[in-house]
Amino acid sequence: MSRSLILPIIAAGAMLFMGYHLLISNREPAMQPPPIMPAKSPFGKTLAGAGIVEAKTENLSIGTLVPGIVVERAVEVGQQVQAGDLLFRIDDRQTRADLKVRESRLAAAESKLHRLHSMPRPEQIPPSEANVARFRAEFAAARDLLDRSEKLYTARSIGEEELIQRKQKASAAQEALSQAVAEDQLLKKGAWEEDIHVASSDVDEARTLVDQATIELQRLEVRAPIAGEVLQVNVRLGEYVGTPPGEALVVLGNLQALRVRIDVDESDIPDYRSGMPARAYVRGNNKSEIPMHFVRVEPFVVPKKSLTRRAGEQVDTRVLQVIYEIDSRSMPVFVGQQLDVFFDEESPASSKASSVADNSAGPGLSP
Repeated sequence: MSRSLILPIIAAGAMLFMGYHLLISNREPAMQPPPIMPAKSPFGKTLAGAGIVEAKTENLSIGTLVPGIVVERAVEVGQQVQAGDLLFRIDDRQTRADLKVRESRLAAAESKLHRLHSMPRPEQIPPSEANVARFRAEFAAARDLLDRSEKLYTARSIGEEELIQRKQKASAAQEALSQAVAEDQLLKKGAWEEDIHVASSDVDEARTLVDQATIELQRLEVRAPIAGEVLQVNVRLGEYVGTPPGEALVVLGNLQALRVRIDVDESDIPDYRSGMPARAYVRGNNKSEIPMHFVRVEPFVVPKKSLTRRAGEQVDTRVLQVIYEIDSRSMPVFVGQQLDVFFDEESPASSKASSVADNSAGPGLSP
């Protein structure tokens, strides 16, 4: 073969390979079945919605109003708690010290008030009465001496100067007696009413401060508001917890019955009727059907929440939230799990009156 033909042959082969590659790459790939078949509606005419499993009491996110260091965590995930049970406790040493100081001040104020109410002391009365008797005797002696002196002065047995001195002594004895009697009466009357009012106000103020410290101490102990199961715990010993909005430190819920919060898109709201029969399927399992029964409709249309909760996502639709209760015995599900829900549009419409009654009955009531 001539050398002049080698390069044209190579170029022709490259062109053929490129054409074959372009032909193969532009061919539409064969349709592949999905890894998991999506759920299909069991009804002829249907509405669809996405639902999230939640507790019967809804998922209660427990936080704290007081930031601090966690010194005790009393619950674990999956633990059953009763209303009022301790969940976790924040460092309360300073608050306990303040409480002791205020209790001491309250005890002092109460002792002062009790002392005022107890006045006079029983042992103070005999000396006071004895003092009155002594001044009464002195006054009687001074008055008797003055009477005799006046007679002697009339008989010119004493001078005027001596008579004046005895009058002054009698007057001084009378004033001393009056003072002793007044002091005795004041002592027996007890404490001044205004002093008692001031002491009583001091007791009330001290008791209020004790109550305030007690409340602050109680706020450091976060307790369960309801009976239920601990679904999530996000606190650890020695960890500082603050009060950021939207952060759940402990999540509680009553799992005796599970419910599904279903989002019905605003475009489908006109077709939805209160109490429509519904069936649910777990995402990824289209074979197990979960029976449901209607609980209520929340009539306030809300923005659709993104399940990933990423800050950059945009929400461009609103949804009507419908609550159904599910029978979890037929298919085990967990709180927070996502379900595909289908409504039967061909079912008889429930009456308007019953729908209004159902919606006004409140959470947890079936139609």
